[in-house]
Amino acid sequence: MGVDLRQVVAGILTITMFVMLGQMLHRDYYDSLQKKVQGDAHDMEFEGSRVSVKDSLVGAVEGSKGPWMDDNSDLNPCWPTLLPDEAVSSKGYVTFSLTNGPEYHVSQITDAVMVAKHLGATLVLPDIRGSKPGDERSFEDIYDSDKLIKSLENVVKVVKQLPEEVSLRNIAIVKVPTRVTEDYIKEHIDPIFKSKGNIRVASYFPSVNLRKSLQDGETDPVACLAMFGSLELQPEVNAVVESMVERLRTHSRKSGGRFIAVDLRIDILEKKNCHSTGVVGSKTCYNAQEIALFLRKLGFAGDTTIYLTQPRWDSSLNILKNIFPKTFTKEAIMPASKRSKYLESENSEYENVIDFYISSRSDVFVPAISGLFYANTVGKRIALGKPQVLVPAEISETSGIATDFISPYISKKNHLAYSCFC
Repeated sequence: MGVDLRQVVAGILTITMFVMLGQMLHRDYYDSLQKKVQGDAHDMEFEGSRVSVKDSLVGAVEGSKGPWMDDNSDLNPCWPTLLPDEAVSSKGYVTFSLTNGPEYHVSQITDAVMVAKHLGATLVLPDIRGSKPGDERSFEDIYDSDKLIKSLENVVKVVKQLPEEVSLRNIAIVKVPTRVTEDYIKEHIDPIFKSKGNIRVASYFPSVNLRKSLQDGETDPVACLAMFGSLELQPEVNAVVESMVERLRTHSRKSGGRFIAVDLRIDILEKKNCHSTGVVGSKTCYNAQEIALFLRKLGFAGDTTIYLTQPRWDSSLNILKNIFPKTFTKEAIMPASKRSKYLESENSEYENVIDFYISSRSDVFVPAISGLFYANTVGKRIALGKPQVLVPAEISETSGIATDFISPYISKKNHLAYSCFC
């Protein structure tokens, strides 16, 4: 039986029409989806409001898909060189613990160093206590103790353990406001230290705001060194972070190896309920669909790689993955040989530390949640010369300019870190 050429052509045309129709429906679906989930207008404040960034602050990277920006390598530590201080002898001991996650550790280390320095005391390496009962680790499980001791050798003596002859019963617990000053130490802590001989410092946080204050005066160089020059991951944990960053960059070849980190955790979103802050159009947090539309309207391509701090995948994240298929949580990119140790339980101290350091190293950081994680990640990024921190907001038009959403911490240079880097 002969083949009718006209029937073959008609069949090909029919198949082509169905393919084109499918593509049109696919586009229509996502276009309508974006319109439906925009929600109410909310220019995010996050310690400020929408801002414009001068061209001199950041420059767009040419030849890449999306509003990527160059790193800023011009900043250097500007605190004075600290010389050995022979007056710092062992008059007693200052102990403390690291608690509540890496975003708190930075401040807790700084407060303890400041107290020990200005009391002339010896600092004892802390233990690390997680948010759950029994989640306790030694300092060396996560951080590099030798690095910390070496970095502080001209400032304060540091020992790994409290001597056995020192009784824990004789250690007075002293609550210290974070960003503690020398004057506060002299007035409130020195008398207790002279009376008891040894103290245990417990930092509390009157505010999670890390903006510079006119009342602060010049930042103490000891505080700068402690905050930005003493705390590093121990080699094994650092290697895990490096391998995960490299995996993300491998997924990002089409964008020059660049990737976005988004601090988005479902449990915190549920607790905060993303409510208004009291400032017109401002919210405390943003969900996955709002983040997806924010990034898409800024011009990030659909194949952009995104890392989420969410511990494990949740169905509410599917909308983000539909628009950005290369969206990952840590279990998808961590080396298989390391998962049993570092993913042993959700919200473990290991996981929190990994999130903090990947968010600090990413090419773009987007804080879906306001708070201390956001503030201290920005500080770390300023120290690393990575200024692209985009504060979410609804973009009412079909597109937006990324520099309009740079964090005020950076655009206004009002973060505490700018007292230490210049």
